Amino acid sequence: MNDLGEEGLQRSVLVVSTSDQPALLRIRATFVAMAIAEYFKDQGKDVMLMMDSITRFAMAQREVGLAVGEPTTSKGYTPSVFALLPRLLERAGNFKCGGSITGFFTVLVENDDMNDPIADAVRSILDGHLILSRQLAARNQFPAIDVLGSISRLMIDVASTDHFHAANRMRSILAVYKEFEDLIQIGAYKKGSQPEIDNAINMMKPIAQFLHQDMNEKIELQKIINLQKQIINTEKPDK
Repeated sequence: MNDLGEEGLQRSVLVVSTSDQPALLRIRATFVAMAIAEYFKDQGKDVMLMMDSITRFAMAQREVGLAVGEPTTSKGYTPSVFALLPRLLERAGNFKCGGSITGFFTVLVENDDMNDPIADAVRSILDGHLILSRQLAARNQFPAIDVLGSISRLMIDVASTDHFHAANRMRSILAVYKEFEDLIQIGAYKKGSQPEIDNAINMMKPIAQFLHQDMNEKIELQKIINLQKQIINTEKPDK
């Protein structure tokens, strides 16, 4: 609430259900939030829905399922959990009748297991995902987004051709560095052995600076795109 400020609160609706409240109340709060978003969407407005978290919602439904005698499946979740997820998540999106709901749904994973059943189910429904990395956070790199682990299925439809190619090239450089990072860090890689790896080493500093942003720092999208292109254009061709 403090981050929204007075102006932000005037255009926001908060639905709160804490973890100590009954499971049915937590489930109801989730659907109430989606219903409110749909109300404004039906008025032709573009709505941003932020929900924290889908995992807590799934846990609440698991409690209900176990109470009525449902069998357990993966990691103790009941079948009704996986039936309920699409009924909630598929209600967000862009609609031909006007208005849209852009949903940001957080998912908590146990022991950083990206194959967690809830994370796996949510990934199969949503248009993309951002993975936050504990390792990047420990290095004080924020936002701590694991670029290689994150993906957008809509980027090719919403980004310009230049932006799309620059982003893909940056991902390729990060992938090369990630593959050989252990050898580089222990000094086992000999510079000049592979031009592609040499290029990745040279490009990592500007890319790391590009990926770092302070919490209160505001940058326009076009400026970010231009900076990304500028970094990629400084890349030295393989000899």
